[in-house]
Amino acid sequence: MTQHFSVMIPGSNTHDGTVNVIAPYDGALIATVDTADAPAVEKAIDNAHKLYRNRDAWLKPSQRIEILRKAIEIMTARAEELAKEAAREGGKPLMDSRAEVSRAIEGIQCCIETLRTDAGKVTPMNLNAASEGKLAFNRKEPIGVVVAVSAFNHPLNLIIHQVGPAIATGCPVIVKPSKDTPLSCFRFINILYEAGLPREWCQTLLTKNQALATQLVTDQRVSFFSFIGSANVGWTLRSQLSPGTRCSLEHGGVAPVIVAADANVEQTIPLLTKGGMYHAGQVCVSVQRVFVHESIVEELSNKLADSVKHLKVGDPTLPDTEVGPLIRNSEVDRIDEWVHEATNAGATLLTGGKRISDSCYECTVLLNPPSDTKVSQREIFGPVICVYAYSEIDDAIERANALPYSFQAAVFTCDIDTAMRTYSRLDASAIMINEHTAFRVDWMPFAGLKQSGLGVGGIPYTMHDMQIEKLMILRSKELETGEI
Repeated sequence: MTQHFSVMIPGSNTHDGTVNVIAPYDGALIATVDTADAPAVEKAIDNAHKLYRNRDAWLKPSQRIEILRKAIEIMTARAEELAKEAAREGGKPLMDSRAEVSRAIEGIQCCIETLRTDAGKVTPMNLNAASEGKLAFNRKEPIGVVVAVSAFNHPLNLIIHQVGPAIATGCPVIVKPSKDTPLSCFRFINILYEAGLPREWCQTLLTKNQALATQLVTDQRVSFFSFIGSANVGWTLRSQLSPGTRCSLEHGGVAPVIVAADANVEQTIPLLTKGGMYHAGQVCVSVQRVFVHESIVEELSNKLADSVKHLKVGDPTLPDTEVGPLIRNSEVDRIDEWVHEATNAGATLLTGGKRISDSCYECTVLLNPPSDTKVSQREIFGPVICVYAYSEIDDAIERANALPYSFQAAVFTCDIDTAMRTYSRLDASAIMINEHTAFRVDWMPFAGLKQSGLGVGGIPYTMHDMQIEKLMILRSKELETGEI
């Protein structure tokens, strides 16, 4: 039976029609969702702003911790259901969706741990005549109303990364999930309500048009804007924010990997396979451009092609599926066009290069696509890995740095000097040594540079951004001894 989800805005009884949520693998209708109209968007902002302005209504840290603990208990009990539903709506294979749910639960625990240990500090005084007799310290307070706009590719965990820190820091939050995958978000918000969170503290909605989404994001009552998704949309919205609204943007990369001549090929292949084909390549730090020393490029590229060729592609809800569908059929068309552009320009197709169905594309490896083709210039966001031969390590570094995107990168080598040289010279916020570019744990910094983003993700870093540090200066004659 098809589920229906109403607008989750307390006090709002209007909507702007419905959208259908479709399973990307087979096009089946999963659910219908009411969309917010202009009055509903205004009501959501008004609810959140009034709640923030009423300091007597703020949730104490102990209350926030208890709500998050209960949410963990509920999510743990429903983990398999959450994983199956996430796989169905987003197309990520069940084995990986199970890992996503596990990460989401750990993410909430990380929010609790950060909140318990995230203290203020004392600023030294009595250091000169002006500071004599004074004590200075700060504590952290919520920044204000948070608006979070999220992407489709991790339908539960991305919401955890945006909503979890907001709840933990005491910020009222309004979240707009992807139209393609809103259901995991709605289920998590309902779990928060079940855990005791008053509904005004976390509201969620979809909009049918960009104008209403822009109205939500750019309202002057919004203090922090968290965006995960398309660079074009993110940078455009950032340019329209009200004065004073802080933001973080997380866009895509065209992740480079350098494989040195001394790399262990047998250990490298499964890591490149996973990093490039995880969620059919629909990951912002997915392995895409692999620069391999000419002495081993033939061996590595052939073994990589053989590895990805044997991955099982198909229904994401089956337990043995390793690669699922693209999120939309139009993405299959786009990827096929890009691959054919590359092969027509001279790239060698080692494996793949064809659609399997309307929703699935073969896992593909291209050798030496020209530098001016789309697969070499832009984020593929599909199951395609490009391999390039190089002769000198500095040439590989220069080619890796040639694009206006910078996120995570990887280097495979057994030599410490090569590791250190590439680490210090690659444009990236994180360099993985003998690990693929898509590695992440949720307490580490996660930051797109250049056109790949703004600010630093990762739960503790997001919690920092969602708070202000308020300083108190206390003057007292009893402090003139200089002991404090």
